[in-house]
Amino acid sequence: MGKENLWLLVIGISVIKSCESLNTTTESVFSSNTTLYTEDYSDIETKFSLRTSEYPDEDLCYLILGQQDTISECGFNISSRTFVIIHGWSVAGLFESWVYKFVTAFYEREPSANIIVVDWLDRASQHYPISAENTRLVGKDVAKFINWLEDLEYPLDKLHLLGYSLGAHVAGVAGNLMNHKVNRITGLDPAGPRFEHAEEISRLSSDDANFVDVLHTNTRGTPDLSIGIQKPVGHVDIYPNGGTYQPGCSLKNTMKMIATYGINNMDQLVKCSHERSIHLFIDSLVNLQHQSLAYRCSSKEAFYKGLCLSCRKNRCNKLGYGVNKIRTTRSAKMYLKTRELMPYKVFHYQVKVHVFGQKNFSVVEQPMLVSLYGTHGDQEGIPVTVPNMSTNTTISFLVVSDVDVGELLMVKLKWEKDSYLSGFFGSNEFMIRRLRIKSGETQSKLIFLSKVGELAYLTQGGEDAIFVKSKEDQESRREARLHRLKMHGSFFNQATE
Repeated sequence: MGKENLWLLVIGISVIKSCESLNTTTESVFSSNTTLYTEDYSDIETKFSLRTSEYPDEDLCYLILGQQDTISECGFNISSRTFVIIHGWSVAGLFESWVYKFVTAFYEREPSANIIVVDWLDRASQHYPISAENTRLVGKDVAKFINWLEDLEYPLDKLHLLGYSLGAHVAGVAGNLMNHKVNRITGLDPAGPRFEHAEEISRLSSDDANFVDVLHTNTRGTPDLSIGIQKPVGHVDIYPNGGTYQPGCSLKNTMKMIATYGINNMDQLVKCSHERSIHLFIDSLVNLQHQSLAYRCSSKEAFYKGLCLSCRKNRCNKLGYGVNKIRTTRSAKMYLKTRELMPYKVFHYQVKVHVFGQKNFSVVEQPMLVSLYGTHGDQEGIPVTVPNMSTNTTISFLVVSDVDVGELLMVKLKWEKDSYLSGFFGSNEFMIRRLRIKSGETQSKLIFLSKVGELAYLTQGGEDAIFVKSKEDQESRREARLHRLKMHGSFFNQATE
């Protein structure tokens, strides 16, 4: 990942050399967060393009502040929902391909909506520190635009701002300056450099809208040099795949893309995980039958142990457009795993097992293959790394499947060798009486017993240990029923109101 490190180094040097800090000029722009004098629009440089479903990649009509006739000329529907898309830093000074894909996805989900693309390309295509400072100026323009719409009696509870990278902070600044709060702001991997330690007034925060949800998809590196901001800044902050690295964004995948589509895709090495935030949201718009669930957890390490798959007391939520709008005093950090391709949804399972044996020993970072067999399908050979296993202890780990196997009927565990020397001095072996498995998506809890005999033997480098569903039904019917109600009833439908 040398190219990405070089890119981060360039940003870091630019940040350090920049003679003005993010906070030194705050007073001049944020002299007041009270009502703006919106009758003067002469200093506005930002453009507001109302895109159409027929030409989602073309700027055919602009809403111009102070010129009310552009509302009717562009076909702005004052009774419909409005989605305002704000791009981020632009090296080439051009819109990236994700913009029209985003517009298309919104029109597919909300055909009568107003989809506005904010064009601040001139200010966004400067050296990164300058573009980062320009977010305050663009945020001020966007605030004036929203206040103007409100003056025309457009209801702000129908307005949703979505900002990517630096655009997320533009949305935050705008939210702070508006006369009244908009319904929702979504931050799509908000930029990290110069914002990780910035004051709330200068970046996206939970105070900027009635509801603020954030996707964090590229938070690798030290604070201020991480491409995406690391700390939670919304009411709900979701960290797909831990928020640091996204499946399919490896150097190997990027080189394959370059070999197939040419050198122009070299930038994917840097922005693949960063831009995944956008595609995850697009996925939530167009794949209604494959809505991803995220789970509240104290850390990604605890999540990877399968300890956080509860949906009780709003501990799980939909990712993206259909998110349940939960407002808490503290941000809810949530996690989930995804596939590398759309639809990104996977199914999460906690496997909890007590291991014991005739000799005491401990092993760490052990490779395991898990196979799931259910009423709808099978998923074989799912690789899992178990952090540690010790005699006479209970272990818990997370298993994810991109296949909906339905109700689980049988589970196989295979303990692989972790080196060529494994088994040279004798095989390590644990005995298992039962497995306890919880499904995050259905909230069902099941017990599995050894298929043959009272005990199953899990031998390193040996055969599969096979477990079948216990005839004694251990499913928590009440939790499963409540979860189905939330997923398909009025409770979750409120998210799109």
